Amino acid sequence: MFMKSNDQMEMSLDPKTKCERRPFRSRERRQRAQWWFHQMRMVVDAAIDWKTTSSAQSAEQISMSLKN
Repeated sequence: MFMKSNDQMEMSLDPKTKCERRPFRSRERRQRAQWWFHQMRMVVDAAIDWKTTSSAQSAEQISMSLKN
């Protein structure tokens, strides 16, 4: 089946039907987010601060021709 029109379709929802949220879902998501950001902070804290060398400052960027 193909749509013959590009018009926007409308969908009505029953106003009597409520969307129930699990009360602990937001707490679980918050805990996962806190764990994730804690992990990322540890990664950042453990990162090495790279020093630039004199050869890196004078490096020249070139392009390669990939045509045959």
